[in-house]
Amino acid sequence: MTVEEITVQELKKIQDEKEPVLLIDVREKFEKDLVDIGGDLIPLGQLSDRLSEIDSQKEHPVIIYCRSGARSAEACRILMSRGFLNVKNLKGGILKWADDIDPSLPKY
Repeated sequence: MTVEEITVQELKKIQDEKEPVLLIDVREKFEKDLVDIGGDLIPLGQLSDRLSEIDSQKEHPVIIYCRSGARSAEACRILMSRGFLNVKNLKGGILKWADDIDPSLPKY
């Protein structure tokens, strides 16, 4: 199952233009406490059990991110297998965001 990716620059443009998108952070709470770019926190290990929270968004754009892109790619596969139609993985995750968008963010 191929996962579509979105760049940090594309996500920044979406945020700046306030386009409607569901942004999901699949890191752990302690990671979100370190660096937060605004997504709803649903850790990867809880995603399958919490799908009812986002089921109404199946036809809307969904962007998923984590620290580097690996966990979020897995989360994308889970959502796609459950019928989500427009899911994208943030390429490079928070690390790439810190490199290209906001260098003031801590890298961990």
